[in-house]
Amino acid sequence: MGIMQMPTLLGLIILAAAPTRADGDLQATILAKERQELECLKNGDTAKFASLVAENAMFVDAHGAAGKTEILKHTAEFRLQDFVMEDVRFVPLSSTSGLLIYKATETGTSHGKQFSATVYVSAIWVKREGKWLCVFSQETAAR
Repeated sequence: MGIMQMPTLLGLIILAAAPTRADGDLQATILAKERQELECLKNGDTAKFASLVAENAMFVDAHGAAGKTEILKHTAEFRLQDFVMEDVRFVPLSSTSGLLIYKATETGTSHGKQFSATVYVSAIWVKREGKWLCVFSQETAAR
């Protein structure tokens, strides 16, 4: 291999590792769905929130794992006042699914008590029958 061929080979390696436009579109779509889900918790739109959560979804937090029925029961008495998403990262899992990871700073009320929290969140979204659904979400309190 001549010296002139090396940049071409290196260029192909870099292009293969770079995110594609499709990955960027997928990330934007999933990020928008995650924001929509949080806005539902802010606006008290439990019906819309429920429509964004898959029937077989599992959410995990400091209290353990919960399925959709438990998730909806817990969010009925939960209201965000404000939230900020930072350090958003994305891993495409397929052409119709992806893992979103971010740091969230939240204020709100939970079961009648004010709270303020900073958490690390991971969420998996999947497109099923033309509809985007959250199938997994996990929150870890930040130190």
